[in-house]
Amino acid sequence: MRYIWMACGWIAFVLGVIGAFLPLLPTVPFLLLAAFCFSRGSDKLHNWLLNHEKFGPPIAEWRKHGAIATRVKFMAMGFILFSIGLSFLYDVPTRGFIIQIVVLSCVSLFILTRPAPPKEATEEGE
Repeated sequence: MRYIWMACGWIAFVLGVIGAFLPLLPTVPFLLLAAFCFSRGSDKLHNWLLNHEKFGPPIAEWRKHGAIATRVKFMAMGFILFSIGLSFLYDVPTRGFIIQIVVLSCVSLFILTRPAPPKEATEEGE
């Protein structure tokens, strides 16, 4: 069973990394899923992911505070607007465009209503 959890963890991790570059594929949810799977399959991989320079901090902030960094929110909104713009430019069928707008509006609402990490709030106040 350990190997199944590790395989699922790697799949989630790879999807999270891909999501860092593709607008509609989220990164942090896949990293959270990878951390969960790795915690079931391999302490070594779980610790590696949690202590990773790039991927560890977003997982820690989400676990502690349900928070998304302001910089990440801006990037997400930029990618969302970019993908809507591409759909408009490439004349996506109306039904597909409406579905995209509804889904991305819900995703945007979720992202924008998450708090910023506490340390970020103190840095902005200085």
